[in-house]
This record gives sequence, C-alpha cells and structure tokens, in this order.
Amino acid sequence: MAGRYGNLDYPTLTERALLVCVAVFLLAIAVEAAAAVTGTTLPAWERALLVDLELFAVVGSSLSVFVFGVALPLTE
Repeated sequence: MAGRYGNLDYPTLTERALLVCVAVFLLAIAVEAAAAVTGTTLPAWERALLVDLELFAVVGSSLSVFVFGVALPLTE
C-alpha cells in the first residue's frame, strides 16, 4: 500500500541527499585548496560563491537527514 507521499524509499532518499551535500562541500573545499596551492587569486564573487556552496551543503545535509529520515516517515 502506498503511503501518504507515494511509495518513497526514505533511507535511500536520505542517503543520496546527504551524499550530494557532502560532494558539494568537498568540491568547494577542493577548489579553494587548489587555488591556494597554485597561488591563483580568486575573484570576490567566486570566493563568495564557494563559501555559499559550503554553507548550503552544511544546512542541506542537516535538513535532508531531518526531513527524509525523521519528519516524513513520522507523518506517513
């Protein structure tokens, strides 16, 4: 029987959302580290974008675990 939100696999959704957020975070860190190692100066907008990506990844990982792992299964 399908639940309230359809036939969703909550553990898989939680895991994939968390992995995407971790990948975005690691990518932003890698770009900043590569720029520092090569001595390249990043423009201000690019540094701001990378910091925003890091913050988005941290908030997104917290929310994805809470929403897909806790809130939605409890409302079924």
